[in-house]
Amino acid sequence: MSNLKSQNQNSNLKTNIKHRAYYFSLEIIKFTSQLPNEKIFWVIIDQLLRSATSIGANVIEAKSSSSRRDFIKFYDISLKSANETKYWLCLLRDGTKADKEIINKLLDEVEQISKMLGSSLLTLKNKR
Repeated sequence: MSNLKSQNQNSNLKTNIKHRAYYFSLEIIKFTSQLPNEKIFWVIIDQLLRSATSIGANVIEAKSSSSRRDFIKFYDISLKSANETKYWLCLLRDGTKADKEIINKLLDEVEQISKMLGSSLLTLKNKR
């Protein structure tokens, strides 16, 4: 029974945008804390941390919004933050000697999160 419960939790994590965004933020924090303390990284890291953590923060805001319109607005902001995060990750990948393998994994995860947000927005806006 315990194994089944564990499988359900893993399955829920894969489809639960709130948890995915939270764990993605943690991965970004871990990754950026390992980057060199060099001037070239400062601005990119700052912007990356802001945009990546904003994804989950706005999903949480959406969950406690008072109207459907507000809910959609916060999901829109989350999607924009996810797109901005992709930009900063690509700059790190292509413009520095940061670990490209880790960055590509982070890009894959933020892409999946973006697709979940985009799909939800299409449904919420009745465009499906």
